[in-house]
Amino acid sequence: MNYLLSLQQAVTWSFKKREEKPPSDKLVLALVAAEKLSRQTKPSYTPQQLKGTWRLCFITGTKQVQNQAGVVLRSGRYLPRWANVELTYNPATSSEPETIENSIKLGAINLTLTGPAKFLSPKNILAFDFTQMSIALGNFNIYQGTIRGGQDSEKKFYEEKLKKQAFFTYFLIEDNLIAARGRGGGLALWGR
Repeated sequence: MNYLLSLQQAVTWSFKKREEKPPSDKLVLALVAAEKLSRQTKPSYTPQQLKGTWRLCFITGTKQVQNQAGVVLRSGRYLPRWANVELTYNPATSSEPETIENSIKLGAINLTLTGPAKFLSPKNILAFDFTQMSIALGNFNIYQGTIRGGQDSEKKFYEEKLKKQAFFTYFLIEDNLIAARGRGGGLALWGR
């Protein structure tokens, strides 16, 4: 699987300076090849495979953003190493529901969004909503509170149809990388 080598190199580059990264257009082709193979083989992933914290390495943006940005995002972009964007997924347990957290760290500033999630097998879709936000500067918490309706929004989340929710459709889940297409059509690659 030649595409997997390119995806592995991209993830390694995101964590280690000495590695060379594949060109953006080659990486987009690798992601599309992985997605195409997934449609043919129809793997069924489990929430446990997605569990944990994943660092965003590469994005193409939504189809709308690609059209607006033109060639800038069409071939995708690596996230700079100094911009740490992480996705943390916690599957449901007997005492806790599924949750998702999106954390953006730029120097001492940390913005974290959290909320409910649901993993839909066998389609490998992770639907989510962000209902809590915190902003910190170093160890000092500047803001912590609800957004988008808070608990009311969380209750509605489980009743809403998928077409009204934000989601990722995962087409590749490996030990150290995951790849998905977002609801808006953009591709993303995360690693750990």
